[in-house]
Amino acid sequence: MIGFIANRLIRSVVVIFLISVVTFTFMQLVPGGPFSADAGGRPRAPEIQRRLEAEYGLDRPPVEQYITYMRRLLFEFDFGPSLRQTDYDVNQIMFGVDFRADPFHAPVLVSAQIGLYSFLLAVAVGIPLGVLSALYRNRWADHVAMFITTFGVSVPNFVLGLMLILLFSLTLQWLPVFGWGESWKQAVMPVLTLGTGGMALIARLTRASVLEVLGQDYVRTARAKGVVERTVIRKHAFRNALLPIVTIIGLQLGTLFAGAVLTESIFGLAGVGRMLFESITARDYPVVQAFTIVIAVIYVFANLIVDLSYVFIDPRVKLN
Repeated sequence: MIGFIANRLIRSVVVIFLISVVTFTFMQLVPGGPFSADAGGRPRAPEIQRRLEAEYGLDRPPVEQYITYMRRLLFEFDFGPSLRQTDYDVNQIMFGVDFRADPFHAPVLVSAQIGLYSFLLAVAVGIPLGVLSALYRNRWADHVAMFITTFGVSVPNFVLGLMLILLFSLTLQWLPVFGWGESWKQAVMPVLTLGTGGMALIARLTRASVLEVLGQDYVRTARAKGVVERTVIRKHAFRNALLPIVTIIGLQLGTLFAGAVLTESIFGLAGVGRMLFESITARDYPVVQAFTIVIAVIYVFANLIVDLSYVFIDPRVKLN
């Protein structure tokens, strides 16, 4: 186990390093620069642009820029200054200018809360819905479950978000459209918008996995021996169907955190997705690099947890 964890951690570091290199390279290849007019800023004289680029080290060779960036990150955990919001550095933008006074509105924590609540919704509803659909195959419960999951998979996030706003905010006036952290009502529509797709995907995969296991010989044998149906489902069917379900759940954990760009934009939430989109448009290289690394770390950590969970779900699995 220790050797496996050490091996995966080394691979994870390599993956994160390669992601940082690719992100930095692509940002360098984007036409224009953070201080040019095409980045959304006001037009500047060429000499002012050159002075600003020299001040932030953008006039140096790309390799030297990357080495300087990584040295600061590894030894000081400093993502550097923002090129768009020049009064703040990237750490302040990610965690909030005044994190201690207002922690709930820090972009990283806003996205983390939305992603966590959406993840819990997807798992808590998706797995029971998939199991129910498999147990009552081709009956009314299965048809209802498949209608819900098909709707969840087919409707894009931004369409679902607008539908929820029209229904619950404009028509019924039950929920607020904007805001975060003041009331639980502010979280309902963003979490539903982001979590519905993941819920539908988990439910459909759970249904397929459980149906496959229910057709195995050992399940038929357990039923023939007179084992209680609840025990057959819980110990024989569901546990053996968990491996693919856990895999998709681990992927969803990273996807929900990274895929909130449209959701945060619809509901006016200042989270990682919205900040990342604005930073890419403004050519704010350090912010894009920082958010990309954070999202990569979450994906890598989620996959490591999934791999470790295989052993506890199925002792026959060997870690290599």
